[in-house]
Amino acid sequence: MLRRDIGTVEGVESVREGVQIVRVRMRSGKLERAVHYTDSAPLLAAGEVVDLNVTAMDLGLGSGGYHLVIGAREWRADPECVPATAEGHIMKLKYTPMQRSVLAVEEPQSSYHATFLEPMHLSGMPVLLGELHSMLPIAISWLRYRELKGGVEEARKVAYVMSDGGALPLAWSHHVAFLEALGWLETTITYGQAYGGKIEAVNKFSALVAAKHVAKADLCIVSMGPGIVGTGTLYGYSGIETGELVNAVHALGGTPIVIPRISFADARLRHRGISHHTLTALQIAASCPAIVPLPHLQGEEHGLVQEQAQSLKRHQVVHMPAIAQDEIDEALRKYPESITSMGRGLFQDPAYFQAVCAAAEYVYQLHNRQE
Repeated sequence: MLRRDIGTVEGVESVREGVQIVRVRMRSGKLERAVHYTDSAPLLAAGEVVDLNVTAMDLGLGSGGYHLVIGAREWRADPECVPATAEGHIMKLKYTPMQRSVLAVEEPQSSYHATFLEPMHLSGMPVLLGELHSMLPIAISWLRYRELKGGVEEARKVAYVMSDGGALPLAWSHHVAFLEALGWLETTITYGQAYGGKIEAVNKFSALVAAKHVAKADLCIVSMGPGIVGTGTLYGYSGIETGELVNAVHALGGTPIVIPRISFADARLRHRGISHHTLTALQIAASCPAIVPLPHLQGEEHGLVQEQAQSLKRHQVVHMPAIAQDEIDEALRKYPESITSMGRGLFQDPAYFQAVCAAAEYVYQLHNRQE
C-alpha cells in the first residue's frame, strides 16, 4: 500500500547534488522533514504544496526520518529549472511513474560501447564485497590511513559500485557525497535499478568491467545503498546478494574479498559473531570461492568467530593481526562525521569496525605485495 499525504514547504534544511532536504508542515500541523530528489525536478521553495509518500514513516520504518516528495502541486514553468535529461535509452525504475532514461556505459550511444563487445577480464583486481553501506566509509578511511602511514606516494584508485539491494538513488548516500568531496573515490557506478552513479550499468557484470576498464580503478568496493532488508528468515534478506557478487567477480577473473558482518553488540542471536547474513550468503549463494579476512578478537568472541568460520569450507579464511580500537579511531578522524552501523559507533560495537578494517587491511597488504 502506498500511503500519501500533503505538506507545505516551510524551509530548506540542506542541498547537495541530487538531493534537497526540506521542512514541511503537514496537514496535522506537525513540522516534519522530507527528501526531494532534484535530478528530474526543480528545487522546491518555501510555500510550495507537495505530495508526499509517507509509507515508511507511517509504518514506523523510519526511512532515515524523512518523508519522500512525490511532486509539487504546481511545478514552476521555467524550463531552466528542470535538469537536462540523459541522452541514453536505458530505463531505470522501469514501468513506474518515476522511470527515467540513463546513458548506460554498455549501450551503442556510449563511447565505451566497443569495450563491452568482447569478453573482458578483471585481471585479478581485488573487489571488496560488503553487505552494509556503512562498511564503505570505514573501509576507505582505513585504506587512506594506511596509505598515508605507509608513505604511499599515489593513493590507489577506488571505484564504488552500488547495487540495487538498498536505496536506489545514489544521491541518497551522504557517505558517497563525503567520500567524493574528500577525493577518496575515483568514480561511482550504479547498476540494475539503482541510478545516479557517474557511470550507469545494466548489471553487476558490466558494472565490474566498467570499474576496471572504464574507470581504470585499482580496487573496487561493492555494496548496496542504505536500507538493507531483512525478514528474520534464512534467505529473506537483501544481503544475500553478496554471494551472487562473489560468483560474478570470480567469473570475471577478479579477486572477491568478503567483508564479514561481525557484531557482539547486536541483541539478535542470529547476528552474534559472524552474522547469519554473511554465513548464508557464503554457504548457499556463493558457489565460487572467496577470501574472507577475519579480525583477531579476544577471549570468547575470538573463539566463537573461529568456530563459525569452520563452516566456510569453500572459502579461503584469512586470520588477520589484531587492530586496536584506538588505531581505528585515529583512522576515522579524517572522515567528516561519525560512522555508525545500526546506530552503534566504534566503541559501542568494536568487532564490527575491526572486521571491516581487517578486510581493508588485507587489500592494502595484497596491493603492496603485488607491487
